[in-house]
Amino acid sequence: MAVTRAMLMTTMVVMLAVLLTIVCPRVQAQSFAPAPAPASDGTSIDQGIAYALMIGALLLTYLIHPLDAFPYGLF
Repeated sequence: MAVTRAMLMTTMVVMLAVLLTIVCPRVQAQSFAPAPAPASDGTSIDQGIAYALMIGALLLTYLIHPLDAFPYGLF
């Protein structure tokens, strides 16, 4: 199969068009803005977990304490 001059030129034009389609948008690209600072450094999350654990311990204490203070030794 003989490659004609027209087929060669058409192939080159198509390859050039694809290359320019890929490269041209990158020429005008701007750098990205820096990422915003984190809203929390993790201490507020740790504090929330600590409060939840303290409330759990307080509720558990109030649930277990009446068993200790019950005047009749059932257990």
